[in-house]
Amino acid sequence: MALRTLVVLATLALPLAARAAASPSATATLKNAEGKDVGHATFASVKGGVKIQVTAAGLSPGKHGIHLHAVGKCDPPDFKSAGAHFNPGEKHHGLQNPEGPHAGDLPNLSIGNNGKGKGAFTLKGVTLAEGKGSLLGPEGAAIVIHAAPDDQKTDPAGNSGDRVACGVIQRK
Repeated sequence: MALRTLVVLATLALPLAARAAASPSATATLKNAEGKDVGHATFASVKGGVKIQVTAAGLSPGKHGIHLHAVGKCDPPDFKSAGAHFNPGEKHHGLQNPEGPHAGDLPNLSIGNNGKGKGAFTLKGVTLAEGKGSLLGPEGAAIVIHAAPDDQKTDPAGNSGDRVACGVIQRK
């Protein structure tokens, strides 16, 4: 009887394990204009969106705008190759904008006096699976940290200044 119970439990667990393995995830290594690693981001599928965890080091203290950009390309020194903010819904910029936000708009990232910081964010309406809103679509996507804080309302980027770090989002 004990063996039969184990077989039944193992059979029931297989679909759950397969579903967990099929849940897409992604990573990005953030580099500065000199090509030095300054951070890392992980992306995990959650119900209705994507959870992002970011760690950064070697940045100036204070708040920095951080966004997902529409092209998975990070050519230094200005990272303009990452394109505009990820915005498949064609909204306006800013978490405080009544006509927004872009799908790639995030709260500011706080960097301490030691140059280090971390943040965890959940974006609704984006996915790591196929289809509209996918961060892993044909153009890919990038995560970009800006020099200044994002004011959360001004198009196109919240007056967040130059792009100081960039990482291409890649399937894990």
